[in-house]
Amino acid sequence: MSSHLIPTYAPPDLVFERGEGVWLYDANGEAWLDFIAGIAVDALGHCHPALVKALKDQADKLWHVSNMFKVPAREELARRYCENSFADLVFFTNSGTEAIEGALKAARKFHADKGDEGRIEIVTFQGAFHGRSYGAINAGGNPAYMKGFGPHMEGFTQIPFADEEAARAAITNKTAAVLIEPVQGEGGLRAAPDEYLRLLRTLCNETGALLIYDEIQCGAGRTGKMFAHEWSGALPDIMAVAKGVGGGFPLGAWLTTTEVGAHMVVGTHGSTYGGNPLAMQVGIALWDEMMKPGFLDHVTQMGQFLKQQMAGLADTYPDMIEDVRGKGLLCGIKLREPFVNREIMVRARDRGLLTGAAGDNVLRMAPPLIITEEHARKAIRILDEALAASR
Repeated sequence: MSSHLIPTYAPPDLVFERGEGVWLYDANGEAWLDFIAGIAVDALGHCHPALVKALKDQADKLWHVSNMFKVPAREELARRYCENSFADLVFFTNSGTEAIEGALKAARKFHADKGDEGRIEIVTFQGAFHGRSYGAINAGGNPAYMKGFGPHMEGFTQIPFADEEAARAAITNKTAAVLIEPVQGEGGLRAAPDEYLRLLRTLCNETGALLIYDEIQCGAGRTGKMFAHEWSGALPDIMAVAKGVGGGFPLGAWLTTTEVGAHMVVGTHGSTYGGNPLAMQVGIALWDEMMKPGFLDHVTQMGQFLKQQMAGLADTYPDMIEDVRGKGLLCGIKLREPFVNREIMVRARDRGLLTGAAGDNVLRMAPPLIITEEHARKAIRILDEALAASR
């Protein structure tokens, strides 16, 4: 049967009927160990009781009123974010791309209101991925995503990732903002060194540029802290989050300081669905689960354990694995040519393990944050089999 969907995706012939914890099941009851979690989205796994209850309870009360009216849960979730981060203000969105667009607008509006409307340049990094909107693909700068969509948008400059000299040369008093993923996702799971993030903070302070973190994939507890930049101590001026913060329900946000956010007055930005009652209740439930004692420590421990296990694979297959990458439970292996990440991904899937592919020939894993050592060992056993079958 032909599909009426626009053919922008190429999924395998596999349909899941239900999920529970770290497992997905098809209609025949066959199980797959989910180590991609909807691309780092299902942070608490599938059908987590707290999230299910929050959504069902709210669904019986009120779904949508738009931002024409106050939503108490929106204030409540914003308070949680701001009391536990650098931020004073939050704007809720439905997705990461929307969060990035809002962050870019806020940065440029900040400088325009200070009398420097021409200060629009955003410094970004090679290998970055910030979403699929027109502004976001220009910020990312990946030629493959920009081909066929017209001229490049003015005001974006890409520099090499984690290159100190390039950063010093590019960030000047003409720079509006620097936009970086503390851990690149699509770009190949490259983690920015803590000292590099601190350097960017210093350069922004010296030049008056704003520092924007894209924590859409690496935030929401995935590295063992609620936000990945916390490991460095280098605070941003604006931060975009999404994916894991909704635990599977569409939710994003951009956070900022009063100094920056105060310039986004009535009429400068908006969203019909952003901050809706359903998303807010799920977001609150997820936040409260992650803030329970020991939760983030568990993520750190599992991240270290999984990385050790992957290092063992690298020792076993030095001809196939060039590097083990990532931070926390956003991690993977970079393959050597002629081996291809997507081929290993398919062989692992055929054996019951779901992984993903990232740039730079990296096999990506972003499992639910609730995995155990037993889950990690099973995943590594399957990867071992998939690698052996690819030789």
